[in-house]
Amino acid sequence: MTERKPPGVSWGSWFEEQIRQAQEEGAFENLPGAGKPLPDLGESYDPDWWVKKLIRRENVSLLPPALELLRKVESEFEKIWKARDEAEVRARVHALNAEIAKVNARAAEGPPTRLGPVDVDGVVGGMAYPPDGELALLDEVAERTPTGSPTSGGPT
Repeated sequence: MTERKPPGVSWGSWFEEQIRQAQEEGAFENLPGAGKPLPDLGESYDPDWWVKKLIRRENVSLLPPALELLRKVESEFEKIWKARDEAEVRARVHALNAEIAKVNARAAEGPPTRLGPVDVDGVVGGMAYPPDGELALLDEVAERTPTGSPTSGGPT
C-alpha cells in the first residue's frame, strides 16, 4: 500500500481501491478487538485521556522521589510481613536500604526524605509478632533521620 496515487485518478476512488485490495488480501481479518465494544465509549470526554492511559500502561509515577520512597517502603513492608523465612526478610530489607541510600544521596526535587536505613535485626526480631505493629514500625522508620545528611532537612 505504499504506491503513489496515479495521476488523473480522484483521491476518493484511489482510497476505495486501496481498501478493496486490502479486504481481498484479508488485511482486516483477525484484528485485535474485533467484535468487542469500544472501550470507554460510555464515559464523558476527557482531553487528557491519552496521558492517563500512558501513565497507567507505563506505570509512571508523578510523585517526588521522597514521597515515592515512602510509598515503596510501605509496599515493601507489606511484602516483608508476608515473607516466610528470615533470609527473604533480610534480602528485602537490604534491598530497601539500598533504595533509601540511593534516594538520600541524590539531590531531589520536592520534599526532603526523612528516612534512614532500616535496622535489619530489628525487623527480623519483629517478625515473631503479628503485623499489628507494622504502622508503629513504619513511623519509627520515618522518624529516624540521619544527622548531617543534606537531604534530611535538619534534625527533627
